[in-house]
Parts: sequence; C-alpha cells; structure tokens
Amino acid sequence: MAITAKDVNKLRQMTGAGMMDCKKALVEADGDFDKAIEHLRKKGQKVSASRADRETTEGVVITRTSDDNSKGVAIALTCETDFVAKNEDFVALANQAADLAFENSPADIDALKALSVGEITLGEKIIEATGKIGEKIEIKVYAELEGEAVVPYIHSNGKLAVMVALKNVGGADVEAAGKDVAMQIAAMNPVAVDKDGVDPSVVEKEIEIGKEQARQEGKPEQILEKIAQGKLQKFFKDNTLLSQAFVKDSSMNIQQYLDSVSKGLTVSDFKRISIG
Repeated sequence: MAITAKDVNKLRQMTGAGMMDCKKALVEADGDFDKAIEHLRKKGQKVSASRADRETTEGVVITRTSDDNSKGVAIALTCETDFVAKNEDFVALANQAADLAFENSPADIDALKALSVGEITLGEKIIEATGKIGEKIEIKVYAELEGEAVVPYIHSNGKLAVMVALKNVGGADVEAAGKDVAMQIAAMNPVAVDKDGVDPSVVEKEIEIGKEQARQEGKPEQILEKIAQGKLQKFFKDNTLLSQAFVKDSSMNIQQYLDSVSKGLTVSDFKRISIG
C-alpha cells in the first residue's frame, strides 16, 4: 500500500523515531502501525545488542525527594557521548526513570527496568531510545536513602549527585547545612560516615600498608603495629565524613560544623553517585 507523509508523521509522533526509520517501518509492516512499532522496537533491540560492549561514560544524574524530605532517590542514566547526554529526549527519559523509582521504590535496577511505562516496561523504553538515538543507554546507578532529613545536591555538570541523610534534626532548618555537607561529600569523596562504617577489608589493607611503609623506613618490627595504627587514625580523619576538615572552614571538622548548626545534628548515611 502507499505510505503517505501523514502516516509517517503519525508514526513519528507516536514513537519519536526518525522520519526515514518510520517510513521504512511502515513499508515493512505494509502500513500496519502496530507492526511498524514492533519493527522499530526490534531495530532498537538490534542496535542495543550491537553496542553492548560500548562504554557509557556520559549522562545525567537525577534526584527526587519527598515533600517531608524523609526519602530521596537518585538514578544515573548513562550514554556514550556528551552530545546525547544533553539531548532533551534523553534527559526526559532520565526524569521518567527517576519518577518511577521514587513512586515505586524498586529493589534494584532490574526491578526498576521491569516497571511499566504505559504499555511497555522502562527497560523496553530504554531499548527503543537506544534504537532512536543510536547509542548505548543504560541505568548505571539507582540509589534510595531515608532519614529524618534527606538533602540532595547535584553538581553543576549534572554528572555528580549526592544525597545526605541527617539525624537529630530536632525541628531545626537544616537544608543549608545539608547542602554544605553534600558538597563536602562531592568534593572529598569520603569512604564512610565515620570509622565504624569503614569496611573491615579496607581497615586491614590500611594497616598492612602502614606496616610496610614503616618497615621500608627501617622501623623495628615490634613497633610496626603501633605505627600502623597511628596511620590508620590519620586515614580515618582524612577519609571519613564526620572527621574530615570542613572545606569551607578548615578550623573545624564536619561533626563540629553540624554541632554549630544544631547541637547533636549529625549524618546517618549518604549516597554519592558519579558518572565517568
């Protein structure tokens, strides 16, 4: 049957695919719109598979928080080039994924991709977008955080986001302090809130490194453990959030800064999501 420009435009409006792709799909489907849409989806799947080994080092991070600030979610949708990362359709897809994550609290990325977007799943929609845009697209990170007050921060490049959960808020206005701490996390990339949150394997590794450094300096074997423990405390000070020097005022650490805002205010948890 003859495929008209009106038909092609209608399919383009329905799918967002390119004009030539829509025309080819309609020709293949003999004018049947449902079959044409299936054809375009299959094309997307083919593109997705062919780019499966590509690196996705560009993209956007999107956050959502509840009205009472007790819950936050963040997703990182990634692609291959900065050009696509700034594409309106790509950013809209990232926002749609963030909304789904916030509304449904899926267990993980696979569960998020299984959620419905109209008549298809989010995973299928990502495949469609891959076919339309021609780059590998994937949800790289999905994180959820709960607390007395969850404060989000997105760095100006849109590729780095932090969510910080504060506790012992006591009715204080903590948004500005939360932003300060979130920016600290973005800049200094701490490994944990405090030393109790550091993975035991990291502690063991730091002790071994400290011992070996002291050994290389010619220190006696009997004091290597003591020296290593001293170096470990320095590691905790530099690499755990509450002990880090506050970047805006190095005369105090983060816990001291939070105490200055509201006595007892502290951090219960944080998430740092970075692309690239």
